[in-house]
Amino acid sequence: MKENWIYRKLEESIEKVKYTTKVQSSDYKGKGLYPIISQEDDMISGYWDNGSDVFKVNKPVVIFGDHTRTLKYIDFDFVLGADGVKILQPIDKLNAKFFLYYLKWCKIPSLGYSRHYKLLKEIQIPIPPLPVQERIVSELDLLSGIIEKKKEQLKEYEQLAQAIFYDMFGDPVMNEKGWEIKKLEEVSTLINGRAYKQDELLDEGKYKVLRVGNFFTNSNYYYSDLELEDNKYCDNGDLLFAWSASFGAFIWNGEKVIYHYHIWKVMFDEEQLNKMFYCYLLNTMTNTFMNDVHGIGMVHLTKHGMEQYNLPLPPLHLQQQFAKKIEAIEKQKELIKQSVKETETLFNSRMDYYFG
Repeated sequence: MKENWIYRKLEESIEKVKYTTKVQSSDYKGKGLYPIISQEDDMISGYWDNGSDVFKVNKPVVIFGDHTRTLKYIDFDFVLGADGVKILQPIDKLNAKFFLYYLKWCKIPSLGYSRHYKLLKEIQIPIPPLPVQERIVSELDLLSGIIEKKKEQLKEYEQLAQAIFYDMFGDPVMNEKGWEIKKLEEVSTLINGRAYKQDELLDEGKYKVLRVGNFFTNSNYYYSDLELEDNKYCDNGDLLFAWSASFGAFIWNGEKVIYHYHIWKVMFDEEQLNKMFYCYLLNTMTNTFMNDVHGIGMVHLTKHGMEQYNLPLPPLHLQQQFAKKIEAIEKQKELIKQSVKETETLFNSRMDYYFG
């Protein structure tokens, strides 16, 4: 324990709040007046229009996912999503962002899909003087900001690559350059990953489990010790496509992992398609795919629907030229990704210094 720091149990460190009506995930809207905050990885899970269901935020709160252990800092009015959302309103002596960082550092162990608040409420919360909290938050916010700026750089490089794609091949939906057309199923096979129950996902194990959120918003991995058939693993260089909730194609750059059911491994005819070109083609067409999504709570593409899409196929040598141009951009992206990892390591070490 650190000098001049007070320690209290969680429930002595938060104020009681009055919960508003929770909206079931099947009722979420794609657009609306008020954001829905749930226990899922994405910051905003959907939207709602009924103002009487809004939770008014007079000072920042921390959201805890009772089933998922997700933590979010919220400083705007919102609507509660589905079950398992805990609203933690820090007492006046506790800075909400400091509170958030500390809870993230604690790393609540997984109990599967059981509720985790019973573990959270046993944690001793440090409450140093507010100026100390603010200094710590300032440093951690600075590092978080650097990480976010680097991630923005990645997006800018992706936009540059996309511009090169359009310059060489035009709009793949309009196909104004008149390239040969084939259905996706004629040149590709889509292989589903494995569906997991929450209690099968471990905090450590032999294999990482690659989920859709790991491509977009969540750098934390679950693990599995299960030994599966070969096609449920992906290896470095495999082409993958996320088809539920968030969408897009990715070339996996990492160790052997198990990929989740909401991801397809894309096998393709290498005599007709270059991998890098195909990845960019799929991402360029993602907005078109999105017009064909199903579901309300968690929108998704269907395998059969995806297989029926028409793909323009420029000559292989032009695809290869494109891949050559993109190579330098991809190298820069990898340097930025490595820098992100290094900054995240520094961020974690500073958390250890302050909270350990």
